[in-house]
Amino acid sequence: MATKILASLALLGCFALAGCNTVAGAGEDISKAGNAITKSATK
Repeated sequence: MATKILASLALLGCFALAGCNTVAGAGEDISKAGNAITKSATK
């Protein structure tokens, strides 16, 4: 079970990084993801 979760997260990370054209774009994407997690945690 944990192996499937890790594999899914790794695959998702690869797709997310592939969508970023620059390091600045990657930083923005990571920031947006962090904000989304923070907002969902405060609900």
